[in-house]
Amino acid sequence: MQIKVDSELCTGCESCVSSCPYDAIVMIEGKAFINEYCQLCKACLNVCPEGAIKEYFVNERIESPSLTPGAAYRGVLVFAEQRQGRLSQVSFELLGAGRQLAGKLGVELSATLFGCGEAEARELVSWGADKVYLCGDENLIAFNDEPYTELLHRLIVQHRPEIVLAGATALGRSFLPRVAARLRAGLTADCTSLDIEDGSRNLLAIRPAFGGNIMATIICPEARPQMATVRPKVIKKGSYDTCRTGEIVNITPPTTASRTKVIDCIKDDSLFTINLQEAEVIVSGGRGLGNAKGFEMLKELAVMLNATVGASRAAVDEGWISYSHQVGQTGKTVCPKIYIACGISGAVQHMVGMQSSDIIVAINKNPEAPIFNAANYGIVGDVYEIIPLLIKRIKEFKGDGGAASCEKA
Repeated sequence: MQIKVDSELCTGCESCVSSCPYDAIVMIEGKAFINEYCQLCKACLNVCPEGAIKEYFVNERIESPSLTPGAAYRGVLVFAEQRQGRLSQVSFELLGAGRQLAGKLGVELSATLFGCGEAEARELVSWGADKVYLCGDENLIAFNDEPYTELLHRLIVQHRPEIVLAGATALGRSFLPRVAARLRAGLTADCTSLDIEDGSRNLLAIRPAFGGNIMATIICPEARPQMATVRPKVIKKGSYDTCRTGEIVNITPPTTASRTKVIDCIKDDSLFTINLQEAEVIVSGGRGLGNAKGFEMLKELAVMLNATVGASRAAVDEGWISYSHQVGQTGKTVCPKIYIACGISGAVQHMVGMQSSDIIVAINKNPEAPIFNAANYGIVGDVYEIIPLLIKRIKEFKGDGGAASCEKA
């Protein structure tokens, strides 16, 4: 059973808003709307003077302007992510994917940006957006689920895009399912590729399934918009053109007060704060290291290479390093210029997260390890023998070890 508002009968009197003990009724575009906080207490049923609030059972189809497919839905909308006022790289990747989809459909590519200024909005135009919906409210600089959900939901209801994309980041995974729940639309998570079905306007959302052993293609033929989150670093950025022109539309901040407030954002000030998904060089360790001390050795190598440290799930599960370093299907997807895999066997779940790296260097004492099938360079041997030799050679090359200067090397 569900409680819904019949938008045709609702007059926007707001008499139902105060009746809800869970703050589940909000006003959008002058109409009452019941969101995902509804606890089915039924306190609102007899409050509406127009009888617009009704019960529906799960076997009844609930008509909604945000569900009905048809010609009214046009365009591709990208949620552009920012962190502390700085645009994330995944936003440019999404614009590249969105540009291709919009080209196939013959529609406009737009983007939403919350908590930034016009300079950042212009950047999105240069990366391919035809239109940017900008809300520069400084209260949105720090991410908060509630206002972000309200704003994006309002934009989708108002402008009716047929496809909505966001990054499969901690931020996108947190609030986009809320938006999809409000719209009762389909959401495909962690996509690695996107396309349009021949002969229709259906989005083909492609993602790993069954532990990465198969690639599933998912479509939502009925519900609109079609929504998807895309893994960072799996789709190349679009072309950057400072001469590209586009429209910037300023939108109003959220109209309802958020029940939560971000007090402060505390950054990790440890040595390895480079975002794995933005690192150009990654040194990763796996179960083959044998213990947590092995990562101290990898950290020393990473410092010399101006790299960051990654890990396989096996190493994280053993407690040798924190989850924030995990690469793979259940961790982060990366695409560095150089990926050095130390003591990693190459399970398919790990390969999904790093196989698009430009150069893969594998070090493993097992010559039959699957990682060698994907590696550009493979070294069969003990990591505790090879890594110290590599560190020593780099020191010599840099002149830190006294054996040779950079010029001589």
